[in-house]
Amino acid sequence: MLVAAFVIGGLGVVAAIGLGVAAKVFAVYVDPKIIEVSEALPGANCGGCGYTGCSAAAEAVVKGKAQPNVCIAGGFDVAQAVATIMGLSVEEGEIGLAELGCKYGQDTAHLLFDYNGVKDCRAAHRISGGGKICDMGCLGHGTCVRACPFDALYLGDDGLPHIIASKCTACGTCERICPKGIIRVQSPSRRFTHIQTEDDCVAPCQATCPAQIDIPAYIAAIGRGDYEDAVRVIKESNPFPLVCGRVCPHVCESACRRGHADSAVNINHLKRFAADYELHSGTRIIPTKLAATGKRVAVIGAGPAGLTAAYYLARLGHSVKVFEAMPKPGGMLRYGIPEYRLPKKTLDWEIQGILDLGVELQCNAKLGEDLTLKKLEDEGYDAVFLGVGAWASRRLGLDGELDFDEVASGTEFLIKRGLDQETPVGKNVIVVGGGNTAMDAARTSWRLGADNVYLLYRRSRKEMPANDIEVEEGEHEGIQYHFLAAPTGLIGKDSKLAQMEFLRMELGEPDASGRRRPVPIEGSESLIDVDNIFSAIGQSPDLSCILDEEVGQKIEQTRWKSVLVNEGTGGTSVNPIFSGGDCARGAATAVEAIRDGRFAARGIHLLLTGEDVKAPNKWLEKAPKLPGIDEGVEIEDIERAKMIELPVEERRNFDEVELGLTEEMARRETERCLQCGLVCYRGYRESAS
Repeated sequence: MLVAAFVIGGLGVVAAIGLGVAAKVFAVYVDPKIIEVSEALPGANCGGCGYTGCSAAAEAVVKGKAQPNVCIAGGFDVAQAVATIMGLSVEEGEIGLAELGCKYGQDTAHLLFDYNGVKDCRAAHRISGGGKICDMGCLGHGTCVRACPFDALYLGDDGLPHIIASKCTACGTCERICPKGIIRVQSPSRRFTHIQTEDDCVAPCQATCPAQIDIPAYIAAIGRGDYEDAVRVIKESNPFPLVCGRVCPHVCESACRRGHADSAVNINHLKRFAADYELHSGTRIIPTKLAATGKRVAVIGAGPAGLTAAYYLARLGHSVKVFEAMPKPGGMLRYGIPEYRLPKKTLDWEIQGILDLGVELQCNAKLGEDLTLKKLEDEGYDAVFLGVGAWASRRLGLDGELDFDEVASGTEFLIKRGLDQETPVGKNVIVVGGGNTAMDAARTSWRLGADNVYLLYRRSRKEMPANDIEVEEGEHEGIQYHFLAAPTGLIGKDSKLAQMEFLRMELGEPDASGRRRPVPIEGSESLIDVDNIFSAIGQSPDLSCILDEEVGQKIEQTRWKSVLVNEGTGGTSVNPIFSGGDCARGAATAVEAIRDGRFAARGIHLLLTGEDVKAPNKWLEKAPKLPGIDEGVEIEDIERAKMIELPVEERRNFDEVELGLTEEMARRETERCLQCGLVCYRGYRESAS
């Protein structure tokens, strides 16, 4: 027994001596910094950084192969700790988010063949590029979902991966593993400033929308009852969902494929439903805002273009101050659109959401009087956005027009209303024009007590540029339309306006606009009694405010006396001055001004960050004509939701006429959407050719 103990003990001593010698011979030196960095990392070994574990990541940092912010899971605090060890410093930057660039689901994407091997996207892609005909489509095997180290992805019922934003750390694992490149990590700044290109896969409605809103996405969100998400989707492209839900001409609906079967989806009123939900919920949905950049931008004009530019510039981290000539912000949204269409308190609430991002506002500050472009330059602003609108109105051009106080422009009339000034009208009112301003002036006159309101338009009903709904509502309210009629003279009595002479017209050959030119019918003169006449035959920018100084005089203008801009960036002939909205394109719609403001904000951001100020390659300057519904597609018969309105007999006031869709109506309307956000322009154009 004793002998055995000695033997075992002896073996132990020999083994210890052997191990000691081996340790000396085979010792591996470990850099203390690697140990220190490794200890600073969370030890999660999640693989989100792309290395096999925290030790490997620490070694990469010390060897200069990785940055101190290599750890995705640890965030800024860990990056700062690692940087301190390495004698470096880090600054907090943008946090990206995984984003899917495909809307083709398993059930809808056409298969080239069925792949029955390993259900792995990479394996499927190795066999003839995968199972989908669409070369940009998701293969749907969920490899990215299984690979995500943070469980931030799940495979939806549609066969597509969906991102859980609260869990996504922008590690890029999904992007690295996707063989088709259709899932990617997108930084907020790139997302805010994205302009649609031919490589995007969007629905016809989205392609047609001037603001480029992801319409199918917000309709789907409403359909599943996630109204907050619907608002977030809209606000990525348009900071005015409440406004546009009320006054947008919704050209998107003209491209809706559902319209080929029965009637287009009520896209605009679904947008209003989501926006009204936020308004009445008591909780404002605050959009993402990036860290301060230290750059300062002056925005001149608090209309839809200027406020949109301010919204995106503030979200991108720039310091923004808006200068407005009028007493309150809003531009023509406030001073050109009557309350029965857009209540001022609704507009105020929406504008406040923009100001809450840190945007500074100074009203009663008129360019050319209270400030100049040169003064803004001297004060150190890094860029300027010029959005002064189109406030000048065209006159009728009739003899004696300026002699009668009862003759005014529709714009002047509506601005006075917006300023809460007295605007009395007589029993008989004539409005000349066929656009929304004409309709607003006519319907406002009726509300102010006019017995007869006549609207004269020199073309036919079909050519009227006003929103169809405005014309229809005008009919309900008793507006009397005289189509193919043009004023030719004014007749006074006792120094007051008494009658208007007008001439009947007929349509001749098309003019430069493509519309048939009105031609007078000889001998068709008629007289009509009138107390007030409002002309609404066009507005134009008044750029005298920028021409009294050297800087302003260098800004090139178009032959229509509007600011000449680069359509894709909003840049002018004077760097760093950008422009957009009515002062650049002439009097247009609010949603077009919103588009201009966002595009210009993108251009300004590129300038301030030292990038090339240019539109993206292959950007969709104009939406292409897209095919209708495929043959054999069965569509359930669902009646289009109709907006609830105030009864006509209750409208002799300025209460809002359109009252909104109920939740049940909105949810039912979403079922009419075909979710056809499945048009890859590249694929369509190749197949079309």
